[in-house]
Amino acid sequence: MRNYIGLIHKDADSDYGISFPDFPGVVTAGTDLDDARRMAEEALAVHVEGLLEDGEAIPEPSSLEAVMSDPENKDAVAILVSLKAQSKRSVRLNITLPEDVLKEIDAYAESLGLTRSGFLALAAKHEMESANDDYKAGVDLQLG
Repeated sequence: MRNYIGLIHKDADSDYGISFPDFPGVVTAGTDLDDARRMAEEALAVHVEGLLEDGEAIPEPSSLEAVMSDPENKDAVAILVSLKAQSKRSVRLNITLPEDVLKEIDAYAESLGLTRSGFLALAAKHEMESANDDYKAGVDLQLG
C-alpha cells in the first residue's frame, strides 16, 4: 500500500481542506481532522481508480522534504494518506448454468440496463452481504 502526502489547510470559518501535491487539482474537505482524513482517503482512491481506468500512470509518492520545500506549502500541515484503491481489473471465468436460468438472467439484466456480468457481480455481492448479515444476527441471538 502506498502513502501519499496530503496537505491540510484551514482558514477561519472553514472546514479542513486537503490537497495532494502529487495529484494537482484533487482536493477534499472535512468538518474535523478525522473526517478530513477519511475524505482524503476516499478522494485519493477515487482519483487513482479513474487514472487506472483511463490507462494513465500513477505517480510515485513525493518525499516529505520535497513537498515541504515548496514555499506554497509552508502554511500547510502534512499528513500521510494511504492509497486504498482496489483492483477493478476484470477476470474472465467460465461457469455452467442451465439454459433456461441463463435466459432469465439475461432478460432480467437487460431490463435493468446491466450486462450479464454486471448483474451476476451485483447478485453475488448482495448474497454475500445478506449471508454475512444473517451470520451476524445468528451470533447475536446465540450470545444474547
